[in-house]
Amino acid sequence: MQPKSVCVYCGSRTGVDPAYMAEAEALGTTLAHEGWRLVYGAGDVGLMGAVARAAQTAGGNTFGVIPQHLVEWEVGKTDLTTYVVTETMHERKKVMFMNCDVVVVLPGGAGSLDELFEVLTWRQLGLHEKQIFLVNTNGYWDPLIALIQHMTDQSFADDSLHGYYTAVPNTAALRDALRQVLTPS
Repeated sequence: MQPKSVCVYCGSRTGVDPAYMAEAEALGTTLAHEGWRLVYGAGDVGLMGAVARAAQTAGGNTFGVIPQHLVEWEVGKTDLTTYVVTETMHERKKVMFMNCDVVVVLPGGAGSLDELFEVLTWRQLGLHEKQIFLVNTNGYWDPLIALIQHMTDQSFADDSLHGYYTAVPNTAALRDALRQVLTPS
């Protein structure tokens, strides 16, 4: 039986707050300890690399997907359980999404926002029902959550958009939420 899989979108940089790196490492370790497979962008830099290395150190299953043009830039992590090289970013995102049960977003930049908003839009359009979690480390996602509220306040999105993602403060809270979603009843 295939393990439950958690797709993690996050920065290819570490950011300025050491809590971001600590949270990435905690997430990788947690995924491994819970027996959940990490699906991520196959990089060995920034928060991406931290999540993967922590998952591997804890004995976890790792599934990485990277487009050919980023293999050098993001330092493709070839020692993963599964390492997939795609031709384009679009293929990367599709393969990652198709191989997961839930999506988790750690702090990150434009690429992480692109990935988040694509799956959030797909959810809004009824193309999937996967849970999306924002790990709001030290309030990192607060401005984004406020922007989404502004979008709904201005009637550019339905209030239901708020129900398509869940913000959690840290990996411990995420673990509890994921257990509710990924553990068979």
